[in-house]
Amino acid sequence: MFYRPVIAGVVAAQILAISPALAADKISYAAPAAWIQGAEVPQAPPEDGAAAVQLVLDDNQTRFAPDGDSYYNRRIYKVTKTEGLPGFQSRSITWDPASETVVWHSLRILRGGKTIDLLKGGKDMLVLRRETSLERAMLDGRLTANRQIEGLQVGDAVDMSWTVTRRDPITQGRSFDFERMAFPGTAGRYRVRVSWPEARSLRWKATEGFGEPTVTTRDGWTVLERDVLQAVAPKPPQGAPARFRRLGELETSSYASWGDVSQIMAPHFARAAVLKPGSAVRQEAAKIAAASKDPKARAFAALKLVEDQTRYLFLGMGEGGYIPATADETWERRFGDCKAKTVLLTALLKELGIESEAALVSLGGGDGMDERLPSLSAFNHVLVRAVIDGKTYWLDGTRTGDRGGLDALRSPNWRWALPLRDQGAELERVIEPPLDNPQMTAAIRLDASKGLEVAAPAKITMRMQGDAANGMRQMIARSAKPDLERAVRQTFSTTFSWIDLKTVTWEDAPAEDAFSLVITGEADVDWRENPDLGVREFRLPGSGAGGPQAFPRREPGPNRDAPYVLAYPMFSRSSVEVVLPSGGRGFTIRGPNGVQMIGGYELKQVSKVEGGVARFFTDVRSVSPEIPADQIEAANKALRGLAAQEYFVRAPK
Repeated sequence: MFYRPVIAGVVAAQILAISPALAADKISYAAPAAWIQGAEVPQAPPEDGAAAVQLVLDDNQTRFAPDGDSYYNRRIYKVTKTEGLPGFQSRSITWDPASETVVWHSLRILRGGKTIDLLKGGKDMLVLRRETSLERAMLDGRLTANRQIEGLQVGDAVDMSWTVTRRDPITQGRSFDFERMAFPGTAGRYRVRVSWPEARSLRWKATEGFGEPTVTTRDGWTVLERDVLQAVAPKPPQGAPARFRRLGELETSSYASWGDVSQIMAPHFARAAVLKPGSAVRQEAAKIAAASKDPKARAFAALKLVEDQTRYLFLGMGEGGYIPATADETWERRFGDCKAKTVLLTALLKELGIESEAALVSLGGGDGMDERLPSLSAFNHVLVRAVIDGKTYWLDGTRTGDRGGLDALRSPNWRWALPLRDQGAELERVIEPPLDNPQMTAAIRLDASKGLEVAAPAKITMRMQGDAANGMRQMIARSAKPDLERAVRQTFSTTFSWIDLKTVTWEDAPAEDAFSLVITGEADVDWRENPDLGVREFRLPGSGAGGPQAFPRREPGPNRDAPYVLAYPMFSRSSVEVVLPSGGRGFTIRGPNGVQMIGGYELKQVSKVEGGVARFFTDVRSVSPEIPADQIEAANKALRGLAAQEYFVRAPK
């Protein structure tokens, strides 16, 4: 990971033993600062139809000041039903002691006009260091202050408030705030208040459903505010791309442009990639250079070296959340996070004479990045942007098991990347074309040549390519062969309950970046009498299934007419072959033939009898990442017709 995670837990005991004591390790307890505007407890939302826990007050106030950025939050929750009590066993605050300090103002129960103080100056507060993501090889060094909620009853309200102040030298004085209406149902009062010195230049942007904030100036401070009673959070449209689901949000940023972010981070990555005299990394680059003169072969060999010879481990303590370890250090200890692996890879590529640079991306949040205000916190991953013979390649050292060479690598689906350059750079669009070949091919072959009354030998072949092959290859490498065979038989027995699965084998084809799983057994081919036609026929199990899923109908609300997102890029192929008795003489089939477009998916179907074998083929390929909303009803109608299709093999009369 690249950024310091927003929600974290506690540091491992080993880290405790070597970490220096920090003043921010301890939490403070005091009244809110003078700049914080108090809020009276508003009237609770109506309980009729409300959730078990109601949000009475959601108060968020931010001040960007020369000595640090402070974020004040106050929440009041009311428990209206017994089902809401388990969710309030404790309350917690998490922070990064390297750059943040916390002041906890209040934690109390409001009951019938009485106040029960739970904070008590922190007497019963538990401050922990623990890691919640150790299983994902992540250490971030964050702290958690926790207090149990004792004696809570239905009808009580829990009132808590705190301030986090951040002084991060990495951002060089830039500020950013993100607020979102993310509560269910209705909030009694929702307020956002952001203030900064009048002489300072900041921008703000609100998305659909947030409303129009007011901007005022007083005593040398500019104040941006949105204050709503009985607020209802806008609901995102089902099936929409991420940029249309960002509703009820407010961003405030002092970054002048994305180039600001690029300039801030570029020197850190450039310094870390400088190799020391006698570097072992330089020796590894020399070995790669001696093995091939082809720049693409060299680049792929460097990528494989980083993938295979350094394991992933995220160290986010102190500046580790943003600043990479050096290439030499990462190679010596043989582990690193995305930053460290990126630096190691760029150092290797530089030695090999290949143009490359680090580039920031957002895992899962890239769609609509160009519509957002610039900030460093928008990114959570970094990789390498390499250019060979005028073509851009995106190389991610945190991956494992890549095969097939540089041209077999797919562009990532993160939409936008920010190259890190000393002079700054703007966002670059990452183009992800449709797939030309299936990533998954499922083929079933039934040998019914011995007649209609006996079980048919069956063979199921699942051929995967690209990332699908890589994932299967790694899973098999981690598993014991007997355990894996047993697990595969049990898993596939649900879908293929009509086949007695016996053997499981696999075939790896690294040169083709492919991996195949082969299962054999005996099928109960159920030839049933059709009384209307007077013939026996075999209906293929699962007929009509396996196509694209229907699109949901949307309720009224913001962005209701937004496009629908598709499974993209996607290309799957399925086939069923039935070897017929008597060379297929007199046998007929029923199945679809043709090519059609259904809601952004290209569907090719072939049904035929050829050489004594009944064959049914289906290709499904997405040709675009999304489609307009006005095409959904027609697409759903076509998908219902697709689901109703049946595939038959009919014996002679």
